[in-house]
Amino acid sequence: MNDLFDVHMPEAPLAEQLRPKTIEDVIGQQHLLGEGKPLRLAIESGKPHSMILWGPPGSGKTTLAQLMSRVFNAEFIALSAVLSGIKDIRNAIEKAQAVLQHNGRHTILFVDEVHRFNKSQQDAFLPHVEQGLFTFIGATTENPSFEVNNALLSRAQVYTLTALSDDDLTQIFNRVLKTLSRQLKFTDDARQLIIAYADGDARRMLNMLEHMLIAAENGTIDEIDTPAVQNALSRNARFFDKSGDAFYDQISALHKSVRGSSPDAALYWLCRMLDGGADPLYIGRRLVRMAVEDIGMADPRSLQLTLNACETYERLGSPEGELALAQATLYLSCAPKSNAAYLAYKKARAFVAEDKSRPVPLHLRNAPTQLMKKMGFGEKYRYAHDYPEAYVPGENYFPEDLTELQFYQPTDSGLENKIQEKLSYLRSLDKQAKEHKPFGQKR
Repeated sequence: MNDLFDVHMPEAPLAEQLRPKTIEDVIGQQHLLGEGKPLRLAIESGKPHSMILWGPPGSGKTTLAQLMSRVFNAEFIALSAVLSGIKDIRNAIEKAQAVLQHNGRHTILFVDEVHRFNKSQQDAFLPHVEQGLFTFIGATTENPSFEVNNALLSRAQVYTLTALSDDDLTQIFNRVLKTLSRQLKFTDDARQLIIAYADGDARRMLNMLEHMLIAAENGTIDEIDTPAVQNALSRNARFFDKSGDAFYDQISALHKSVRGSSPDAALYWLCRMLDGGADPLYIGRRLVRMAVEDIGMADPRSLQLTLNACETYERLGSPEGELALAQATLYLSCAPKSNAAYLAYKKARAFVAEDKSRPVPLHLRNAPTQLMKKMGFGEKYRYAHDYPEAYVPGENYFPEDLTELQFYQPTDSGLENKIQEKLSYLRSLDKQAKEHKPFGQKR
């Protein structure tokens, strides 16, 4: 079955033309916007509050922010953390003050990609959020727990958006059919291919549709079929920016190729991204992440080598510096893999976040003053270098009321195999000490 509709291309991008104006117009995110759901209740309360909208590209973060400005009859000021600096933040604050002073209107300040602002830039919002000058809405594709300052995070409610389902995208596709005005055919296979290409991203699908419609308007396509869609996909794959669709797909492919120890595939995706115009230093930062997340203690040299590659690029620039990034990519791909350090860090962070604050044991505290010494600070501390192998069997370095925990589990890969052997040996010494068996004495 084919879909028939008319095509009339508006001046504004299709994604902007179809942006919902009311809650009822929003497709998807029903876990937040359905009857009785948290964000809908917050909107219906008539009392705006600061929030972080966390979700993948094209899930509706900007749309929800704009929609709330209409519902609350508020001034809407938008900043992009990719393009803005501290001067832009000050200008936005001054504009919000002027709007409040001249007509009494409240302001919603929307910051897209808020995770790209550094700590000082994020801190600049804090006093004005506390004073109620504006309602802060930040949008991020990254986990705000790691990318947003705790001070700002504590003043904002986090709402998690999800990628749109195929059904959601189908509804948006059908909405397009009712909007445009020159007959054009879409085969079912072509429609399904476009929806699959969108991969939960409404903006990606609408941009793809817009390319197809422009081609149709120019008279080069009479029917949108599978070959036409595939041709458009291959044409558009080379053009992307930091927040574009193909960018996220390709950086994911690069990361997974490195993690999967496929140097040739990793080099292919690296070159694809460089050829498409990706920022080489962004790629370098992602390589650093791969070094600590996927290789870690299996080959600690990988981190330094990757940092050196980034520094080399900063000195040489393109195209010479790109060779250093290629070398780092190959090294990471061939290096032994372990995510044990990454998992250990996540476990420790999760434990500390849920656990109470526990005092440092007295024997682990410094005692720079006589008063501290009288209070027992540092008493009974055993200096590791006074013992064989610089290790004190049976010593406890955790808080006294906390059972010893084990977050780090070395793998058999690379250097971690040796680390595993070392830790096993040291734990055997601990076991002997606890069983009061003879062990190495103090030198």
